[in-house]
Amino acid sequence: MNLKDLRKIDDFLLFNFLAKDQENVKEIIEAGEGYIVPGIVSSDFEKIEEGIRKVEELKEVSPIVSIGLGDNGNPANWDKVLEIAEGSSPGHINQPFEKSSYSCGYLQAKGLDQIVNGLVAPAGKVGYVKVAGMEIKVENLVDLALSMGINSIKFMPLKGTTHLEELVYLCEIAAEKGITAIEPAGGISADNIAVIVDAVRGTGIPVFMPHIFGSTIDKETGQTIPEEVAKILAAVRG
Repeated sequence: MNLKDLRKIDDFLLFNFLAKDQENVKEIIEAGEGYIVPGIVSSDFEKIEEGIRKVEELKEVSPIVSIGLGDNGNPANWDKVLEIAEGSSPGHINQPFEKSSYSCGYLQAKGLDQIVNGLVAPAGKVGYVKVAGMEIKVENLVDLALSMGINSIKFMPLKGTTHLEELVYLCEIAAEKGITAIEPAGGISADNIAVIVDAVRGTGIPVFMPHIFGSTIDKETGQTIPEEVAKILAAVRG
């Protein structure tokens, strides 16, 4: 199943939240009225087999599970994500941009059709992003992504609304050139989600999926708090 096939708010908006276990997935999907892609991060698992088992558990209640890099998007975890995905077919994985095409091809060769995003970082000025520490024009990045078979770009760290103008420009160019999804992460919460969503609403991007972690997770249990999910949903609906 593709992100485009999922039911979305206003036909473009989904949310990605981390889920501790199967029960937590059920809670956040209910709180988010189904507009949710639950996720795990590879850094939470010492052994690949543990990550595989967790994805299999969560897939019993969600058609797509997202595997994140973890450690604040640490690119060194790319192969761990790939190995967990190979053993569990989660449906969606996060990768550094420079590893995304290889990962996509590797999984396809194994008969696994997965959504693979490519992670880029803000450059601090509109019209540019950073890939592996190097600045590149957004237009060139999008052309490169499409030539590599990558249809989703992750933008991190957004830092709340700090890099919002850059995100909007990325969404505009991505939509214009045919990228399916943009996935921002970093500092997103119920306090700023409406501003972020409203800013990109008119860009034409087919799928916009914010990753919202820190503000919604119970620090003691590690579970995503359903009430916080509901609060975010209410915020985007005004």
